Amino acid sequence: MKNLFEPRTLEEIQQRINKLTPGSQRQWGKMEVAQMLAHCTAALEVAVGLKSPPRMFIGRIIGPFIKSVFTNEKPLRKNTPTDKSFIVIDQRNFEKEKAQLIELIAQFSKGGAAKVTTHPHSFFGKLTPTEWATGMYKHLDHHLRQFGA
Repeated sequence: MKNLFEPRTLEEIQQRINKLTPGSQRQWGKMEVAQMLAHCTAALEVAVGLKSPPRMFIGRIIGPFIKSVFTNEKPLRKNTPTDKSFIVIDQRNFEKEKAQLIELIAQFSKGGAAKVTTHPHSFFGKLTPTEWATGMYKHLDHHLRQFGA
């Protein structure tokens, strides 16, 4: 499975983000492209330890049993639910959000396993650094596909 610690995967994701424009149209969901970029940044902020959202009650119960959704080869489904703290509803500046996301992806990748959070995922619980890197790739891939990139 691809993960953000792999240089080729990092390059692929960066190229796909660079294909986006302020006018990129979603193929599903509610977010505009700049909101999606901010949403992806928020998820990565957790992976690098800048934010530590609390565990979700339902996640404590079923998260460990379905953790493979986040770490396996299968792409995430359209309209996959998200933690409410990651929902972006206000208007965002496309160029600013794009630059922040690219920078944070590079920081995550460069930092490697040693710099990944040890805080549990809000839904899936404890993850290894490779599981975080795989899950973050899958999350980015999901939203880039959402906008045709």
